[in-house]
Amino acid sequence: MAAIGMVIGASWNGARSFTATSGPGLSLMSEFLGLAYFAEIPTVLFDVQRAGPSTGMPTRTQQSDILSAAYASHGDTKQVLLFPSTPRECFDFGAISFDLADRLQTPIILLTDLDLGMNDNMSDPLEWDDSKEYDRGKVLSADDLDKVKFGRYLDVDGDAICYRTYPGTHPEKGAFFTRGSSRDEMAVYTEKGEEYEQNMHRLMAKWETIKEYVPGPEIKHLEKGVDTAVLYFGTSEESSVEALDILAEDGFKLNAMRVRSFPFNKEVEDFIDNHERVFVIEQNRDAQLRTLLMAEFELGPDKLKSVLCFDGTPISARNIRKQILQLLPGNNVTPLHPEKAAIGQGE
Repeated sequence: MAAIGMVIGASWNGARSFTATSGPGLSLMSEFLGLAYFAEIPTVLFDVQRAGPSTGMPTRTQQSDILSAAYASHGDTKQVLLFPSTPRECFDFGAISFDLADRLQTPIILLTDLDLGMNDNMSDPLEWDDSKEYDRGKVLSADDLDKVKFGRYLDVDGDAICYRTYPGTHPEKGAFFTRGSSRDEMAVYTEKGEEYEQNMHRLMAKWETIKEYVPGPEIKHLEKGVDTAVLYFGTSEESSVEALDILAEDGFKLNAMRVRSFPFNKEVEDFIDNHERVFVIEQNRDAQLRTLLMAEFELGPDKLKSVLCFDGTPISARNIRKQILQLLPGNNVTPLHPEKAAIGQGE
């Protein structure tokens, strides 16, 4: 709690800062993440997911913090999530996250896991572009403040992202004030329902703007006439791609997409709409990414099928293949290990 509080304070003060945690820490940080969301303060958090709940299996991997991260805090909140799948992508997304946080003025949570966070991985070189220019977003200078009427929560440009300042920017104007409680566009405290509602509508409008900035999905395979597809994310990528190759050898063609961020953009929605059934591959018991997709796109339960693993080990290509074959219409496949026939248990 102290760590995320310091990140929010430093970010409000104009510094770029982050902290890292795992599932239990994410739970404790939720209230502060709600403050950063509502007060609109740039915040960056790395969450290395492990098997839970409680202490769970602290040295085993899972992808089980998706829902708690996406809706972190009480009240109506939606947090931006990034799903890196390789060490290089962790490096790249780490850099992108600070630009996103500053530009969007909201928490950015990078969801990796213990498979990626603890194990040895072959990786492309981690290369930094020295010509990169940082995107600090909509920050007003002292000269700017002399020219405009500043309202911290005033939507000037129509994209629902407001202008901000750093503390001490102007010698007279205290334009750096922010609030974690209900306020009007000028950051003045209010409990008027219509002004609170207006602010919450703007935050949802900003959610639509955010879709234009976060990393879009990757189409891994797309062929016309194929009515079945898979969605996967994070460290499930390598096994998912391998499983698709094996299924192709079995005579089953499936299209594939890797989700790289939340909120989901229209490309993800169109991909799902264009297929009769979509298998969602993830490493948790409760099909959390599937749940998030259903909630955001208002999908019925029959459209998305779960392929799950939650025994603490990385999901394997054989396990993915077995579950997909069992769920495809008209297919009966004998489990490779009958004693582990339950979904989530596998090789």
